[in-house]
Amino acid sequence: MLSIDNVSKSFMGVRALRGVSFVGAADEILGLIGPNGAGKSTLVNAISGVLKPDSGSIRLGDVDLTGRGPEFAARQGVGRTFQNLRLFPSLTVRQNVEVGLITCRRHRPEVARSIDIDALLDRFGLAADAGRPAGTLPYGQQRRLELARAEALGAKLLLLDEPAAGMNDYETAALADQLRAIRRRSRCALLVIDHDLHFIMSVCDRICVLDMGEVVAIGTPELIRANPKVAEIYLGAAEAAPHQKNIREERQWN
Repeated sequence: MLSIDNVSKSFMGVRALRGVSFVGAADEILGLIGPNGAGKSTLVNAISGVLKPDSGSIRLGDVDLTGRGPEFAARQGVGRTFQNLRLFPSLTVRQNVEVGLITCRRHRPEVARSIDIDALLDRFGLAADAGRPAGTLPYGQQRRLELARAEALGAKLLLLDEPAAGMNDYETAALADQLRAIRRRSRCALLVIDHDLHFIMSVCDRICVLDMGEVVAIGTPELIRANPKVAEIYLGAAEAAPHQKNIREERQWN
């Protein structure tokens, strides 16, 4: 279970996060959405240990992750992908996945015993390219490789920053299936940032909405879809008025 309690973070006097609090279940897919500058990436960086919050706490189960650094978070089973790809381009596809498994073997060997790299490569459609340098893969395959490497960590929590970025509709639908399969196989939680709201609505159990560094709504996709505050944040007060309901739904959620 991920527990975010009153987390705040400022940069040069600008408050990026303002007392953010929520709890994520151990096996749910939780979406994190909001306008540009809402604090989404800052929050993910705080959870993964890249940033230290100014105040508040971040816990994964019984473990306090607050300010402990990315290495500590990874050892505890926090995996992530990035908005901009962070593969090891000169290493092979297989070697990139092995990086995640090596960390898992070193710090959680009991979990590593159940991870099969060949099976992972096959599931993500990467087996035929296992010996190919990762940097030579097409973009969509590189995205899948990031997911395979993250799953090889034996993660308890996967943080996915814009996993559908640059994908076409077919690839996005396949990605949604892959995320559900990761959750089913690994019994891990996933926190997903994406600007593709159709994708977020289709794949997430619940959605947390940030605006100006604050949580303004959290709930099921149905509740978020119907929330007038969320519509106002995205479309402005005039377009969020009741007489604009049908237009809003067509433009925002389809």
